[in-house]
Amino acid sequence: MKKSDFFYKLPEELIAQTPIEPRNSSRLLVLSKENGSLEHKKFCDLNDFLKPGDCLVLNNTRVLPARLFGTRTDTGSVVEFVLLKQKSLLIWEVIAGPGKKAKTGHQFKFSDKLSAKVVDVLEDGNRIIEFSCEGDFFAALNEIGQMPLPPYIKEKLRDKERYQTVYSKELGSAAAPTAGLHFTNEMLLDLQKKGIDTAYVTLHVGLGTFRPVKVEDITDHKMHTEHYEVSKESAEKINNCKKNGGRVICVGTTSCRTIESVASKYGRIIPCSDDTGIFIYPGYQFKCMDAIITNFHLPESTLIMLVSAFAGYENTMNAYNIAVQEKYRFFSFGDAMLIV
Repeated sequence: MKKSDFFYKLPEELIAQTPIEPRNSSRLLVLSKENGSLEHKKFCDLNDFLKPGDCLVLNNTRVLPARLFGTRTDTGSVVEFVLLKQKSLLIWEVIAGPGKKAKTGHQFKFSDKLSAKVVDVLEDGNRIIEFSCEGDFFAALNEIGQMPLPPYIKEKLRDKERYQTVYSKELGSAAAPTAGLHFTNEMLLDLQKKGIDTAYVTLHVGLGTFRPVKVEDITDHKMHTEHYEVSKESAEKINNCKKNGGRVICVGTTSCRTIESVASKYGRIIPCSDDTGIFIYPGYQFKCMDAIITNFHLPESTLIMLVSAFAGYENTMNAYNIAVQEKYRFFSFGDAMLIV
C-alpha cells in the first residue's frame, strides 16, 4: 500500500491543545471491525463494552521531563536538548537544536546544579552528552525539565502530570502512551470490581513515534526501535485470559506493539526484555490482541497504519472521516477509539 492511502483532511482546530477534565470525560468512538458500525460514547462508558474475563494491557512507562534549555558557557547561546536514550546514568543520546551551536567539546549550563558537555556527534545528527550534576540527576531533571510535547501542541502544559497516565511507573519515555491518559484510578477500580484484569507492560516510547513516513511504498519504511519489558505476572495474566476465552485488549499502540512483538517471536507471551522495531500495517496477522483502545493518529503515520491492519482499511478511514465530521478532538490530548 501507499503512504498516500492513509491521508485524511484534518482541520487544524480539531487538534487538541490541552487535556480535557476530568480525564474520562473525553469522547469514545466505538468501532466494530466486523461490520464497520460506529457508536458515539464517552470514555467513562468504557465499562459497558468490557466483559468479566477480559484483560486490559496497559503501558506503565513514565515520561521524562526530557526537554532542557542550556546556555553555552563560552558564547551564551541557548540550545534546546531533548533526551532520547540513556547510555549510562549521566551519558545520554539527545536531539540538539540548533545543532551548529552544539558541537563536540561545547559545554552547557542548565541550572546551578546541572551542566553538560557534548562528547560526540552521531551520523544522524544526534548528540552524545555527558552531564555533571550536584545531587540526584533525576531530581534535578524533574525540577527544570519540560515535557517533550509533540510539535503539533502549541499550548503550554500547566500540569506535568497531565502528560502522564495515572498508572505511570517506569521512567524512560520521551512521549506518553496517550491512549492511557483517559483512565482515572476510579475507572480502573470499577473495572477490577467487574472482573476485568489489568496486565502492565513497559515500552519506553521514543520520539520516533512522531517520525513521518517519507517513502511512498510503506513497505520501504524503516521503523524506529523501542525498549520493552514484560513481567512474569503480566505474561501469566495475558496467557490465562487467552486460555479462558477472554479478550486481550491493548490500551494504545505501544501495548499492542509490545505483546505482538513477544507473540511473534515466541508464539505466546513470556517474561522478557528486548527492543522492538515491529511495523504493523495492513496484511499483518495479529497473534495476541483481540481489541484496542487508541487515540486518533496523524495522517500517513505508522500508527494509523497499525489501526488499519486491525480494524480494516475501509473501516478505519471511514471512522476517521466520521470523527472529523463529528468534530472529535485529535492526537495526544484528543478523544479515543475502542475497536472490537
